[in-house]
Amino acid sequence: QVQLVESGGGLVQAGGSLRLSCAASGGTFSSNAMGWFRQAPGKEREFVAGVSRMGTSTNYADPVKGRFTISRDNAKNTVYLQMNGLKAEDTAVYYCAARRGGSYRYTTADPSEYDYWGQGIQVTVSS
Repeated sequence: QVQLVESGGGLVQAGGSLRLSCAASGGTFSSNAMGWFRQAPGKEREFVAGVSRMGTSTNYADPVKGRFTISRDNAKNTVYLQMNGLKAEDTAVYYCAARRGGSYRYTTADPSEYDYWGQGIQVTVSS
């Protein structure tokens, strides 16, 4: 069983930056592809970014490309989401997710492929 705990959320002005962290415990962290998702009020959960087991492959949703960066530190069992140039439309609860197995370069935007989820953390961007 993998437990995921997000941190680093909060309130920021438009144009500002935040870095989210997701600390994992249980299992072998490097065995899991990782992803970040978000859910705004009244909207469905959507993919934000994903990173492969070794961090060699990443993918991003179009609205965040060029502004957000996903990375991981397998020695610290932690995945990060650096968010720059934040916009009001980035306001949402952000979730960290882990997907067991897969090739070293595999990453996915499909939430149904993820096996474990964090509780979520609020990010609010004021305009």
